[in-house]
Amino acid sequence: MSLENKINQDIKDAMRAKDKEKLESLRAIKAALLLEKTQKGGADEISGEAEMKILQKLVKQRKDSAQIYTEQSRTELAEKELSEAKIIEAYLPEQMSDEELTSIIKNIIEEIGAKSMADMGKVMGRASKELAGKAEGKAIADKVKALLSL
Repeated sequence: MSLENKINQDIKDAMRAKDKEKLESLRAIKAALLLEKTQKGGADEISGEAEMKILQKLVKQRKDSAQIYTEQSRTELAEKELSEAKIIEAYLPEQMSDEELTSIIKNIIEEIGAKSMADMGKVMGRASKELAGKAEGKAIADKVKALLSL
């Protein structure tokens, strides 16, 4: 079952269950997918990789918003954003543990022969491709910085 079909089915289920929060999150996913499909030059079908990027973007937006709300002492809005992010994350593949991420990035650094922070771009390019959907970009970047600065 494609992501779009799963989202549509889950929207129906959320409507039946009168789960407003889940319904709102699912509609945001559906809107983002529809926007991607209808963009100029967009295809009728969205690749799995593109779907994952869209979902990651939606989660990141909500986490960023929650952080801003928290800084402004708007806890009820921050909780809502974090709750929506958690619902959207359920459609992403399982995220890697810190140990797995470290070992994969160490292997990439060895293969490329990176020695310093000057090689960060090379490592990030390869790591971002290999770890797409499995780890957040910020987590990858932080880990690469930490390993290259040793």
